Order: sequence, then C-alpha cells, then structure tokens
Amino acid sequence: MKSSIIKYLLVAIVLISVSACGNNSEDTSGDFSGMGGGNSAPTSVEVLPVSTSSISAQVRAFGTITAQEVVNVNPQVSNRVTQIYADLGDSVSTGQVLAKIYDVPFQDEYEQAQAQFRQSQSTFERDSTQFVRQETLYESGSISSVEFEEARAAYTNSRANREASNAALTQSRENLANTEIKSPVNGVVLSRTISEGDIATTGETVFEIANLVGYETRLFLPMDDWDAMTVGQEVELRMSNRQDIVARGNVSRVSPRLNPTTGLGEVVVSLTEITPQLRQGALAESRITLETRENTLVIPRAAMIEKVDTYIEPETNTVELRRSYSVFVAQGDSIATQKDLTLGLEQGERIEVLEGLEEGDRIIVTGQSSLRDSGRIRIAGQSSQDSSEGQIENLESTDQNDETPSSSSNN
Repeated sequence: MKSSIIKYLLVAIVLISVSACGNNSEDTSGDFSGMGGGNSAPTSVEVLPVSTSSISAQVRAFGTITAQEVVNVNPQVSNRVTQIYADLGDSVSTGQVLAKIYDVPFQDEYEQAQAQFRQSQSTFERDSTQFVRQETLYESGSISSVEFEEARAAYTNSRANREASNAALTQSRENLANTEIKSPVNGVVLSRTISEGDIATTGETVFEIANLVGYETRLFLPMDDWDAMTVGQEVELRMSNRQDIVARGNVSRVSPRLNPTTGLGEVVVSLTEITPQLRQGALAESRITLETRENTLVIPRAAMIEKVDTYIEPETNTVELRRSYSVFVAQGDSIATQKDLTLGLEQGERIEVLEGLEEGDRIIVTGQSSLRDSGRIRIAGQSSQDSSEGQIENLESTDQNDETPSSSSNN
C-alpha cells in the first residue's frame, strides 16, 4: 500500500514537471524572438592602427616629354636628292652629312667662277700696273690729264670686276658645299621628310633634330595650381602607365598670364635627371611638391566617411555644399565609435589628420559604410572562439572568486 502511494506521487511529480517545462519553453521562445528583433548581428570589419608618417601636398599634371631645343634643317640649294645618310632616331654630331644633293651643276658653276676670277685678277694686275706708270708720267708732265683719267678709270673698273668675280666665286663655293646637307648641332634625328630622288627645295624642312642640351615638359594647370608654382620647385616624373620615377627636374619657367581661351597657366619643367626608360614624345605625369610635413598622422582615404550637407546662405540666398569627414574607431573588439576629423594635406590615397584621432587608434578600413555609431562589430581574422574563450576565462575567474568565501565559510 505504501509503495503504491509512493508510485502515484512520483507519476504526479513527473506530470507537473513536464507541464512546467512546456510553459517555460513557450515563454523562453517568446523572449528570444523579442530579443532577436531588437539586436542585429555584428558587422565584419578590418582595422588598421593609426601611425605617423610624412606626407606632401602635390600638384599632378600630364605633359609630353620634348627636347628643350628642336632644330629644323633646311636645304640651301635646290636639286635632286641622291643619297640619304641619316634616318629617324639616329644620333648625329655637328657637321655630320645627313643627305647629298646632285652637285654637277654647282661644280660647273664653281669652276666657271674660278675662271672668271682668274681673268678679272689678271686684268686688275695689268690695269693696276698701267695706272701706276701713268700716274708717274702725269706727275712729270709727260702725259695729259685726259690720259691719266683714262688709266685711273680702267684701274677702278678692273678692281670692281675682280671684287664681283670674287663674290661670285665665294657664292658658288658655298652652293657647292651646300649640296651636302649637314647637321648644325649634336642631337637625335626626330623626323625625315625627304627620300632619294626627291627634289630638295630651299626653305623646306627636311630634317628635325633634337638638340641634346636637355629635355623638358610643358604643363597647363588650372589657376589655383598655377598660382602655387614657383621657379625651382622639385618635380618627379612617371610614365603614364608606370609607377617608377623615370626623371626628376625643376620648375624653370612659369607663364605670367593665363590662357584667355582655356583659363590654364603654362609651366615649364626642365629635367635634370633622366633614366633610360624616358622617351621623347611620351606622355608623363609630373608631380610637383608644394609642401612636406614629417611625423604627422596619416590614414588611407578609403577609411573615411564623407557627409555632404546642403546649406543655404541667408544673405545671398545661394546654395552651398558643406562636407564633413569621419572614421569609425574600434573600441575593444566589439564596438565601433564614429569620430569626426579635421583634415590637412592630401597625397593620392593618403590623408593627413589634424584633429580627431590619436596614434595607435584602430580605425576601421573595410565594412564601415554599413556601421552606425556604437554599432556592434566583429574584427575579421579574429575567431569567435578566441572571444568565447576570453569570456569563459572571465566567468571562471568570477566563479572562483565567488566560491572562495563560501569555502572559508564551510571551513
């Protein structure tokens, strides 16, 4: 009898327990669903510690590499070209023959001028001797003044003829020499516009030669950048498709006025150091350093959040855009705090921070676009197990601290 009563009591206890568990399960489910609606999952982010570095304010512009001086070579006589000795890209020296013009007519002209000069020289010598003799006779009264004047006129005329024939001889000699088109400078052939068989015409450019006195590039800048240019500023040049520095130079000339059509100001950069990768005619990016600051806080541009607000100026009733910048900083490993920034110099993708951050702050560089101030984060690369283990250790240490007094109490 007693055992039956005990059995019934045990069954009743089990039924009450099952019922209680069912009610608790429903309540708990309701509570979790409410919590799920109020808390979102943490955002996965990457962080980068803020450090100090040097940064420079730079003006960037593209220009074509050219020789500082380009010499146009024009033939001085006209005739058929018989030989070409230099071609595009060849290095030439002063006086080197570039092309040959058919010279037979000029050779004949020169020989004829030589003969005429010899004849005029002979006549001049004869008339000169006769004039000296007639002058002596005239002074002694042996001849009349008419005879003396005739001798002097013949002498004067022969002297003029000799000078004219000498000038013709000089011109024919120069024409014959000009049948060889020569380089006036040391340089590199940039272009050739004639071929064998062509007629070389005086005044027509047949060769362009870059005088090897240096290279330069000309930049055309908007007013704000042009106004910041001064002679002597250092310049680094990179090819348009490369990052390596191919040349260095300095600002050598700054135009005193802006172009009225384009509104741009011209700046000439003379190159002082060049590498073999530099090519004439290539498009190069010039980076002109305006200011450099050392040991300043620098962050990547991609980490910043930009906010644009529209503002209406009451006095002028004009609409202005006001931009503000901020970043998210990781507080511990689970919370992101938004901080406003005051910016300084900009260099490509690097930004100087004047106010808002301190060295060592961990700024969020990816995932920040979906964050809010005090939002939950999970740092990429840090396993949740590490975080759980840390929490467990904290709980264990708390438990141990809680157990210590009770143990002593038992003792």
